[in-house]
Amino acid sequence: MNKKDIANIRKQFKLDNDLLSISEIFNVYIMKETSEIYHHQSQPFEMLDQDQQELFMTNFKKVLTGQLDEKLFELKFQRNAENSSQLILHKGLLSDNVDDWKEQMLLIVEKMLKDKQYEMDMVVTFIRGEYLKPMKRKHDESEDNERDAVYSHSFILCSMNTTQDPKKELLFDYVEKEFKYNVIVDPVINLNNPVGGFLFPCVTDNASDVNHILYSARKANELDYHFIEEVLNGEEILTAKEDKVVFEEIVKDVTGDQLNTSTLANVYDEINRVIEDNEDDETPKLDYKDVEHVLKVSGVEEVNSEKVETAFQRVVDDEKYELKASNIVPKYKSKSIKIKTKVANISVSPQDLKYVKQVDFQGKRCILIEVEEDTVIEGFTMLPESFGK
Repeated sequence: MNKKDIANIRKQFKLDNDLLSISEIFNVYIMKETSEIYHHQSQPFEMLDQDQQELFMTNFKKVLTGQLDEKLFELKFQRNAENSSQLILHKGLLSDNVDDWKEQMLLIVEKMLKDKQYEMDMVVTFIRGEYLKPMKRKHDESEDNERDAVYSHSFILCSMNTTQDPKKELLFDYVEKEFKYNVIVDPVINLNNPVGGFLFPCVTDNASDVNHILYSARKANELDYHFIEEVLNGEEILTAKEDKVVFEEIVKDVTGDQLNTSTLANVYDEINRVIEDNEDDETPKLDYKDVEHVLKVSGVEEVNSEKVETAFQRVVDDEKYELKASNIVPKYKSKSIKIKTKVANISVSPQDLKYVKQVDFQGKRCILIEVEEDTVIEGFTMLPESFGK
C-alpha cells in the first residue's frame, strides 16, 4: 500500500458516507491481572447511537494515521505459520455468519494473550465492512456516472485501546447545599489514542491483497515485535529510522567514515531524483548495485560492486537487502539535517547542504555557510568581512 491508498481508506471513516458500510462491531475486554477475556460483545454498528459511532470513527481513523515505515507498516505474512492469522482473518472476512466471525476474531485475541502480560486493562475492537472507491471518470462520462463503476473492498479493522481509571472529583450539590465526592468506578476506554491495530487485507492498485496486512504501531518507530511476529505472523521488518541507519553504516563502511558535505549533498540529490522519477509508482528500492551507482555519480572515489556488496553483507548480513529510497533521505525540502556543535546548532535541508562546508582556518576547524543575502542577527545586518581578516 502507498500513502494515497491509506489516505483514501482513512477519509472514508465518517458518518453518513455511502462509500463505507460497517456491518458488525465486536468489542473484547481483557483484564490485565489475569490476561483473560472478561467480556465480549458483538452488535451491528448501525445499532450504536450516533455519539458512539462518532467516537469509534475517530478512533479508527487514528489507527490509520501516520507515516509509512514509521507508524504504519505493510507486513507480508510468514509462510507456513502455525495457526496462521492470515487464514483466520480470511475466514472471518468471508464468513456470512456473525457467530463464525466472532469465533475467528476470538482466535486472534487468544494469540494476543499468549505469553503476553498487559500493563493495563485492554479493549480490542474489531469491525468488518466494505468501502467503495469510484473508478476514474472518463472525459466523456458525466459526474453522475462516476458511482456506476466502483472498486469494492471488504475489510477487517482492529483497534487496541487501553482503559484508565475515572477522575476523582469533588462536586457541590446545589439542592442539599453540600460538597460531595463523586464516586465512579467504571473504567474509561481511551479511544483518543489507540495503542495498536491492523487493517486486513491491504489494497494495491485497487485490488485486495490478502498476502499482506497493514500494521499500526503505538508510536513512530516503536514496534511491538511480539504482536507483529506471534500475533499477526508477519515477516521481520525494519522501521524507516532503522533503514536509514543501515544506509549510513553501509556508506561509512565503503567510504571509511568520511565524506565532505558536497559529496553527501550529491548523494541525497541523486536518491531524491530516483524518488521523483518513480513518484507515481511503487516506492523505489536500492540494492547494492543501486547504492554503488549513487555513490559513483555523487563523486565518491574508489567504489566498486565488490566493496558495496561486502558492506551490505557486514551491516545487514544480506547482500541482497534492498533499502527504501524514501527512508534514507531526510525530508528533502525542510530543514531536516541537524548540525550540532559546541558553539551553535544549525538546521539545513538536504537540497541546501551543498552550501555548508567544513574548512580549516588558522589551524582551527570552522563551518562555512554560503549565503545569497545579508545576514541579520538580532535585528542587525552583519557587515561583510574578507575571509582571513
